[in-house]
Amino acid sequence: MTTLVEARRLVGLPDDESGAGWIEVDGDRISDAGRGAPMRTPDVVLDEGILAPGLIDAQINGAFSVDFADADTDEVRGVAERMLSTGVTAMVPTFITATVEHFVEQVSRYDSARRASNASGSATRLLPAHVEGPFLSPRRRGAHREALLVDPTPERVAPLLALADAISYVTLAPEREGALRAIADLVAAGIRVAVGHSDATDDQVRAAADAGATLVTHLYNAQSPFHHRAPGVVGAALTDPRLTVGVIVDGHHVEPAAVRLAFAAAAGRVMLVTDAVAALGMPPGVYELGGDQLEVIAGSPPLRADGTIAGADEPLDANVGHAVDFGIDLVDAIRAATRTPADALGLADLGRIESGARADLVLLGDDLRARTTWLGGTKVWSADGTMQAPGATVASGRF
Repeated sequence: MTTLVEARRLVGLPDDESGAGWIEVDGDRISDAGRGAPMRTPDVVLDEGILAPGLIDAQINGAFSVDFADADTDEVRGVAERMLSTGVTAMVPTFITATVEHFVEQVSRYDSARRASNASGSATRLLPAHVEGPFLSPRRRGAHREALLVDPTPERVAPLLALADAISYVTLAPEREGALRAIADLVAAGIRVAVGHSDATDDQVRAAADAGATLVTHLYNAQSPFHHRAPGVVGAALTDPRLTVGVIVDGHHVEPAAVRLAFAAAAGRVMLVTDAVAALGMPPGVYELGGDQLEVIAGSPPLRADGTIAGADEPLDANVGHAVDFGIDLVDAIRAATRTPADALGLADLGRIESGARADLVLLGDDLRARTTWLGGTKVWSADGTMQAPGATVASGRF
């Protein structure tokens, strides 16, 4: 049995438009979708808000007082459940610089928790991890511990290769000794590579892309800036069509003009990420990131004791809203939090509204904050408190 849903505003179809549309859901998949009015009387009409694919956060360190670096199975599951309230239906937990041995321990523990949580089908989908370090530049280390930064020798990369099924991507600085070989080895194992926390020249970034790198971690932050005679990481990121660039649009990390520049220069390649820490969804206070304490003061991003910005505390739906406030087209902003990260991570059935895609959806209010979230056609969170029982489908009439 299928369910036909009509929406006053629908974003996420291949036409990259915003307007009236419809979705037909069969089980946990979209069986058909289109623009305009459906051919038959719909089962459900959404006459308010914007229906879009579920949001995908490709870089998140923690949330709701939990740091993924030391989270147990219950804590990981708890974050995955609560992230539904932000419209995020899939996410990539991030683990910042540690020793390689510690990374193996952290990622292995997380992967067990990930598989257990995903088996339930009623929490945000947990994707394989993002390993951010330890192969970073000390000149652009940001909140990462300098004493732990090392070159990506084959011996240090090998344990990560052994965890290929548990790792989505690794962020490294391509100017470090052995980086190009490491990139090639990681990509050959099925692990994507991002350029980040790097003081590289634009030529070094392009060499990294030649070796297989396809991502840039938090554009503008912790990387060599653009100069007209030394384009750096930023220049390469904005002009190399092989690179998808993550951008934190929380109102603190990147100024509005720089956000507009990124969307204009790298059209279709911008991926909104939160880089959120344990402070997301929590009041001002003291939280942890990779074992270091951070202080959050109302109106400011999380800060280390030395004043360095360390991640963020804004959810992804808020980042979409900021992007639109900064002058980014609504469809482009939503695509940057849905289809673009899905494509960058090789998730062909997420982040889009088309036949065969998973029916992971979010209804955004006019303020672009999440109002209702569905996973595989099941309503799993609603701002008004109405939810389906676990395992119920849209065919039950409660979409």
